[in-house]
Amino acid sequence: MSTFSSIDSLQGFLKVVSDREQLVTSNMANVDTPGYQTKDINFQSALRNAMSDGTGAHLSPAVQEVSGLPARPDGNNVNIDRESMMLSQTQLQYQMGVQLVKSQLHTLYTAIKEE
Repeated sequence: MSTFSSIDSLQGFLKVVSDREQLVTSNMANVDTPGYQTKDINFQSALRNAMSDGTGAHLSPAVQEVSGLPARPDGNNVNIDRESMMLSQTQLQYQMGVQLVKSQLHTLYTAIKEE
């Protein structure tokens, strides 16, 4: 795999993680909204599409409501503990992706400098 295709794939990874982070923060912001249902993306599917399409996943992944979460009497099913954990996870994934991009760019810079 070339450095450029690796960077494109990593760009797709960062896009999916960023989209998921936005959904999680939206869920957290709506923790007190009556009737609000927790939303997420099928992370594995979105990531597979982003990594395989070779364009950096410029399309947004499909948003879906999360089923099976207990709802409060007002109909809201946001669990702030779950969302906090998801936010921490996506932040770590994003940091990892940025580090991988930096590594790929360093490899490219080294190759250019040595010629």
